Amino acid sequence: MTRSVYVTGIGRGDGRQVVELGVMELLTRQVDRVGVFRPLLHDVPDRMFDLLRSRYRLSQDPRTAYGMPYGEAAALQAEQGRDALISRLVDRFHDVARDYEAVLVLGSDFEETNLPGELGINARLANEFGASVLPVIGGRDQTAESVAAEVRNAHLAYKNLGCDIVAVIANRVPREAVADATRQLSRRLPVPAYVLPDEPALSAPTVAQIAGALEAEVLLGDHSGLSRDVMDFVFGGAMLPTFIKALTPGCMVITPGDRADLIIGSLAAHSAGAPPIAGILLTLDERPGPEIMALAARLAPGTPVISVPTGSFLTASELFAMEGKLGAATPRKAETALGLFENHVDTAELLQRLSVVRSERVTPMMFEHELLERARSDRRRIVLPEGAEERILRAAEVLLRRNVCDLVLLGDQDLVRKRAAELGINLDVPACEVIDPQTSPLREGFAGLYAELRAHKGVSYELAHDVVADVSYFGTLMVQQGLADGMVSGAVHSTAATIRPAFEIIKTSPGAAIVSSVFFMCLADKVLVYGDCAVNPDPDAEQLADIAVQSAATAAQFGVEPRLAMLSYSTGNSGSGADVDKVRKATELVHERRPDLLAEGPIQYDAAVDAGVAATKLPDSQVAGQATVLIFPDLNTGNNTYKAVQRSANAVAVGPVLQGLRKPVNDLSRGALVSDIVNTVAITAIQAQGESAP
Repeated sequence: MTRSVYVTGIGRGDGRQVVELGVMELLTRQVDRVGVFRPLLHDVPDRMFDLLRSRYRLSQDPRTAYGMPYGEAAALQAEQGRDALISRLVDRFHDVARDYEAVLVLGSDFEETNLPGELGINARLANEFGASVLPVIGGRDQTAESVAAEVRNAHLAYKNLGCDIVAVIANRVPREAVADATRQLSRRLPVPAYVLPDEPALSAPTVAQIAGALEAEVLLGDHSGLSRDVMDFVFGGAMLPTFIKALTPGCMVITPGDRADLIIGSLAAHSAGAPPIAGILLTLDERPGPEIMALAARLAPGTPVISVPTGSFLTASELFAMEGKLGAATPRKAETALGLFENHVDTAELLQRLSVVRSERVTPMMFEHELLERARSDRRRIVLPEGAEERILRAAEVLLRRNVCDLVLLGDQDLVRKRAAELGINLDVPACEVIDPQTSPLREGFAGLYAELRAHKGVSYELAHDVVADVSYFGTLMVQQGLADGMVSGAVHSTAATIRPAFEIIKTSPGAAIVSSVFFMCLADKVLVYGDCAVNPDPDAEQLADIAVQSAATAAQFGVEPRLAMLSYSTGNSGSGADVDKVRKATELVHERRPDLLAEGPIQYDAAVDAGVAATKLPDSQVAGQATVLIFPDLNTGNNTYKAVQRSANAVAVGPVLQGLRKPVNDLSRGALVSDIVNTVAITAIQAQGESAP
């Protein structure tokens, strides 16, 4: 039976999109097929559905996601009564529900709906849908006492209408009232009550949203700049020295277009990161000359400069009435919203109360969700040596907004902060530290340690002092000394540059003969582990056995039950030759070292993963047809196979994940996407959680 969750409210302005996004995140962690249904809507396309569809890769036809427009609903209720309206919407809901394991229902928004008894309609629909209800109340500018009273009233209203209430959420509560409101509610309701603080970044419009609302012309600025949140407005009128002092982080400068001094001064301040601004809005249809615009583009590349024909007063009146919106075009706001939800809602408790049965299938999205959740559950500190690289900074923003781990970014501090400012990324948070290896006081001690470790290679202190200024060596030494729990690098550095310092400083873990790697291959319905596809060109039988044992341990650590397939071009005793004999010997060694592991080899790929082929080639095998860990005989085979599967099957390849080191260091592909970096950092944090080696 489909399990549905009905997110609703008691009035307008509750900002429940944060809760809708958070609940969707929980549902997609558990089940493969989640549908969305909004019984009543204002306009098509629906901004929230578009966000959910793009973020969670929904295949649902948008035409099935809606019941009917508010106007049509009001007319139907007036002409034929509420029962006719409810019946029509229930039919539309069941058209959706039959195709999905769970459905997220987005309740009405109480905003200019002309629909009498709106709260009662939401309650009736929830009951008819068989949905659990999650009421959301808005707490902006309220005291803790009034928030608690509103929550109790909302619970009572829906309870009296027969609803199954799983929890109640107060949103947009002043930060100073959150703790008190939480305390008051903890003892006065029979269901959990969660309190989310007001988050200015969520209600802040982006530069793109302002430009669209004002029909402004974009004179300068790239997509990244236009996506910046506008946290404040600073109106230009004073002379430059006074004006610069008024700038605030994330502000939009509003000035007549003929004030070249304020334009250039603001951009220069932004370029220096003191402070980073969101952009500049020019009024009165005045445009600076081409020389000024060219200088502006060089000073702060990507920073938006937009122009409107109106004066400052009329522009200001429109700006102050504007509010930011979650949508597919604002992915950074979505990360902020999810971080807020996950930080203030007991997601494990809420998920348990929703009673959504986990799918047997494990999708790529479910695997990625699980990585972030596990990393977040026991926060670690990860060092990223490539601190000024754009993809690293964007990944850092996601990790920080989602509260996944603490971060150390390495590099020239001015350069890192300037690059972050250009991208509209705030690094001034307690969970993030920027360190310059060249000037860090840690450099002296690291030089002494490295010289001691490499004395047998003739490394002097003077040479070591130069070596440890390299970001890869500095980051590795931070991990070795316990100043960071793990390191991720390779977005711009070679694999050798990432791994060599780890070999020299961290070294292999006890019981590991070599360092190897695996990829988590997230297919449509399962996760397979491929090893070794990145490190060892041609391992011998001993090394191949070591890779297999390590890969089984890594698989188990990440929730994949290890069933080892030792791959070759022949299955069982059907072939012979040096390559086959190597795999056969490696399989024997795995059985000797770990008799508890299920391992089969030599075996061909099709016999390892296809039950039909396995029934013919190895009918009595406990691994054939259901292998989860596939060990390739050499790097040539492994690397090409993982890339072929990744491209042809649209699989998500997470890795390479290094194994065999005493402490976690992981390498990135130089073509890594932001999502790849996020996943690799999460994996590194999870590896660090399980580290027991000194």
